[in-house]
Amino acid sequence: MFSMASEEHKGERIAKVLARAGVCSRREAEKLILAGRVRVNGKAIDSPALNVLSSDKVQVDGKIVAQAEGTRLFLYHKPPGLVTTHKDERGRETVFDALPKELPRVVSVGRLDLNTEGLLLLTNDGGLARYLELPATGWRRRYRVRVHGRVDSGRLESLKKGITIEGVRYKSIEATLEARTEDSGANSWISLTLREGKNREVRRVMEALGLQVTRLIRTDYGPFSLGKLPRGGAKEIEEKVMRAQVEGYFRQKDAGA
Repeated sequence: MFSMASEEHKGERIAKVLARAGVCSRREAEKLILAGRVRVNGKAIDSPALNVLSSDKVQVDGKIVAQAEGTRLFLYHKPPGLVTTHKDERGRETVFDALPKELPRVVSVGRLDLNTEGLLLLTNDGGLARYLELPATGWRRRYRVRVHGRVDSGRLESLKKGITIEGVRYKSIEATLEARTEDSGANSWISLTLREGKNREVRRVMEALGLQVTRLIRTDYGPFSLGKLPRGGAKEIEEKVMRAQVEGYFRQKDAGA
């Protein structure tokens, strides 16, 4: 349980507590608080500007929030047709509806579009998710994309210099033509590596090159690879491997940053 801090410097911000407990991201936690869905010691709160201690009783929608367990990180092979959100306004099936039942409550590190498949990182620590999403982390995202259309190798090579599409600047992208098949027209596989991961970046860049994306698979996120993980499957990263790869985050966390 959690006792409300009497001094500003004691305890942790309520939104951070909810995020580290795997309830949701800090931003989503603030929305829950403003909606009156969070109680501390039985009293509804209306501001995220509140510190709580481990002795406080925190509830979301009437359910007690347990103290955060140790940070865990999972690889998940997202199938196409799932949205990466905890609740979809249009009633579509979400990634979190389809997760293996043995997983704890988790949040995603970034998102994959509805029809994009492949590697999605999941964690029970909202702070870690936010850290890994920051551009400053600099982790590369690798994709394999099947496109329909004639591929111009010169234009692919030019993506290293970045590209501006409808006023939006996309930074350097490494693009390599893997294979071309002629069974149903001009279909090709392209390997892409990028660092930013802006919304629908791969699809927009391919469309700007006159190519239609027919399949998009994320194979790598930073040092973690999809490998042979089956579609819909999840695998936990060993703690020592996780800590080695995100050492900077744990230094901040251990220092109370």
